[in-house]
Amino acid sequence: MIETPLRYQSGFGNQFASEAVAGALPVGRNSPQRVAHGLYAELLSGSAFTAPRHSNLRSWLYRRQPSVVVGGYQPLAQPWLKTGAKDGIAAPPDPLRWHPVPIPDAPADFVDGLRTIVVNGDADAQSGVAAHLYLVNRSMSDRAFVNADGEMLLVPQQGRLLITTELGQLDVKPGEVALLPRGMAFKVAVDGPSRGYVCENYGAPFRLPELGPIGSNGLANARDFLAPVAAFEDGSGSYDIVKKFGGALWRARAASTPFNVVAWHGSLAPVKYDTAHFMTIGSISFDHPDPSIFTVLTSPSDTPGTANCDFVIFPPRWMVAEDTFRPPWYHRNLMSEFMGLVHGQYDAKPEGFKPGGMSLHNCMVPHGPDTEAFAKASNAALAPHKLADTLAFMFESRWRFHPTEFALNGGALDRQYAACWAALADHFTKA
Repeated sequence: MIETPLRYQSGFGNQFASEAVAGALPVGRNSPQRVAHGLYAELLSGSAFTAPRHSNLRSWLYRRQPSVVVGGYQPLAQPWLKTGAKDGIAAPPDPLRWHPVPIPDAPADFVDGLRTIVVNGDADAQSGVAAHLYLVNRSMSDRAFVNADGEMLLVPQQGRLLITTELGQLDVKPGEVALLPRGMAFKVAVDGPSRGYVCENYGAPFRLPELGPIGSNGLANARDFLAPVAAFEDGSGSYDIVKKFGGALWRARAASTPFNVVAWHGSLAPVKYDTAHFMTIGSISFDHPDPSIFTVLTSPSDTPGTANCDFVIFPPRWMVAEDTFRPPWYHRNLMSEFMGLVHGQYDAKPEGFKPGGMSLHNCMVPHGPDTEAFAKASNAALAPHKLADTLAFMFESRWRFHPTEFALNGGALDRQYAACWAALADHFTKA
């Protein structure tokens, strides 16, 4: 069972410091000749050494054994996990939607339960993302996962997660998200059958978007991101270390736990965020802003203003506007949109899009409200209206997403999706 409460540090990209044993954290220097308590100093860098100071991500870890103490790696088969555009298959430029994928009865921990839905980019080129499902019914005990290809953004949809990382623990429930840095070992414990979404980001690390004309307040605030405090395992038993490296999984056996960091400080840390703290901003006159106004985190690309990936949420919010079509309008985008629903109802798709489901609208693929949503929005009284029980999200990327074989032929694809627009008749009159 998952026990709480846990302690956290507040902030995103902060210079954190934490020690589980008094005096374990060096003062005045990062790597003294002898670290207190017989610990080893180890640096984890999440950016190039010469990255600008404001975007330089690294943390110093003071641990009982360095992470190099591990046996040789051997290939590990996991047929459902894919990486980069090369692992997708050809698909027509149609809007796609998936029903919720059931959690299997066969035992599956977080690594075994990953199912890749769409991919783009190239992990070796450090660009693009993949969107996965996790379908989990068993906790990881003496097994840890290290992703050398990218950072991982976890969006729980069903079931609570206890994520143990090298720097401490995160307790994450549906409505919250967790961001786990590239290269950091972690394991996931569950209370029961659990399902959620994962954005695996090969590109620039996620950061808070600039606010521009919005000003100093709005969207996600840095102080609402919570990082763990130092904690370590005392157990001396061996561990399976599973590493994702170059799109493949590799397995090695370590003589002891990788979760042996007694103290740490720096700016590279796992964090969790409660989407209830997101400050939505919308129109109070007419029309409404682009969906970019709901961006929580962004991974920039080499083209300013065009993201490698944006993480966007559609949480509970007030709809207030004059003479305005309230749901998102019909549109075609340069950006490609992978969408999921955590709970409630999405206002543009009242039927057919269920919690745990997914949709994909690739670059320049038309999409928008279904027939029912259009009819309702066109005739609704334009009074202030609150969308009170909903949480949807998008992984939005400049790169076209390629569905996987599992996504197209695994049984969850809604082959009647396009029918939701079939009754949108031509009402044009010349009068």
